[in-house]
Amino acid sequence: MKLSSQEEYGLRCLLRVGREGTDGSISISELSRSEGVSEPNVAKMMRVLREGGFVRSTRGQSGGYALSRPAEEINVGHVLATLGGRLYEPSFCDSHTGMERLCTHMPDCSIRSVWRMLQRAVDQVLGGITLKDLLVSEREMNEFPTSAGATLPTYSHPA
Repeated sequence: MKLSSQEEYGLRCLLRVGREGTDGSISISELSRSEGVSEPNVAKMMRVLREGGFVRSTRGQSGGYALSRPAEEINVGHVLATLGGRLYEPSFCDSHTGMERLCTHMPDCSIRSVWRMLQRAVDQVLGGITLKDLLVSEREMNEFPTSAGATLPTYSHPA
């Protein structure tokens, strides 16, 4: 499973806006330069973040984007869902039926259970992280406790 570039770059741009604090702002061109993302892509992501209620925009020469609320009130799970959706939605099975009208596994699907478990785990981890939590170094974030206090297993793709 992979995060989309919109989710990655959107979260990076939001983090950069967060570094300005609630009183500061940053322009699309400044975000583009600091994150190495094209201005049209930054503009698109910032529009999505603005429509999601995470940032506000100000027009004019001294305008730009600022957080719409304090960083501790911005949940990373909500941001990622706004930028690209959730990993698993209940409607997923309706759009992956193969050549049939309904999936042949619809009445009893062990695969669907895996997607639900995965979504719950992702929701649990991301639901406990705010933008303020991300405004630290990587070392500090590596020490961040998971909300359940558990270590999640890792998977390495075979070579």
